[in-house]
Amino acid sequence: MDRRIALKNLGLSLGYIVATPTLISLVQSCKEQNIATWTPVFLSKEEGDVLSKLVDIILPKTDTPSASEVNVHVFIDTFAKEIMEEKDQNFFKMAMNKFTDKALKDAGKEKLEDLTSEDLTSVLASALKVSKEDEAKNFKLINTYHEAIAAGETADLDEGISRFAFANNLRGLTIWAFKSSEYIAEEVLAYLPIPGEYIGCADVQELTGGKAWAI
Repeated sequence: MDRRIALKNLGLSLGYIVATPTLISLVQSCKEQNIATWTPVFLSKEEGDVLSKLVDIILPKTDTPSASEVNVHVFIDTFAKEIMEEKDQNFFKMAMNKFTDKALKDAGKEKLEDLTSEDLTSVLASALKVSKEDEAKNFKLINTYHEAIAAGETADLDEGISRFAFANNLRGLTIWAFKSSEYIAEEVLAYLPIPGEYIGCADVQELTGGKAWAI
């Protein structure tokens, strides 16, 4: 199955995105950004460069554009700045730092701008390569960490679990932002800008040719 076909069905497994006015305006603001001149609003320039590489590792160019070609990295950076609560922003940066520290150490490099896609791929793959049992344990420890922070307590999270949290969150955000982009919504998914009649029970194959709805 090629990625275009897989994307048509993503909505059926990931759930539907609520197209609130804030998110719609966020998508629109990210649409015309140019990677060469883009300046992150939440991350540093160097972290933004790493983010653009990571989203393309998760969704590289195939029969559809790569994630960065539809400005997924711009969306995630803006989403973190404009939508995330402060505690989530802090967790995102903490976990990303643990991830990039590991990439720098493994690659024997000192600067984020020197990290290549190959350097990042191995760390991303390792962070996501966990059993269902370990995944459940990780989520439990992450939840305990968040509860401690919310209670005003000092808390620390294992570096490996922090990298898992970052990689797992980034993968979900990347797929979500990719599906929300104008090109994917209109060219790959089922898109109906002006909703018609409501059909409560019908075969998806008949209604959309098997495609998930963009919104």
